[in-house]
Amino acid sequence: MSTVPHRLEQAILDLLAARGPAKSICPSEAARAVGDDGWRDLMEPARAVARELAAHGRVVVTQGEQVLSPEEEWNGPVRIRLLP
Repeated sequence: MSTVPHRLEQAILDLLAARGPAKSICPSEAARAVGDDGWRDLMEPARAVARELAAHGRVVVTQGEQVLSPEEEWNGPVRIRLLP
């Protein structure tokens, strides 16, 4: 059985692959894919997985047009997209 972080990582990557290279997703989309009715409890874990993916150079996390650093604190809504 997969752990929640692994399932969130797979959901993020699958959603991004389906969306296409120039598109982004919200962490809530991955949380919903994994958590069903309890998706809100997975928001912080989904953001943590996005942070790890960004730290490993697999995705970029943005807020508006600004690319966010995985080492800095994030406040507010963010989007995740594949590297160009």
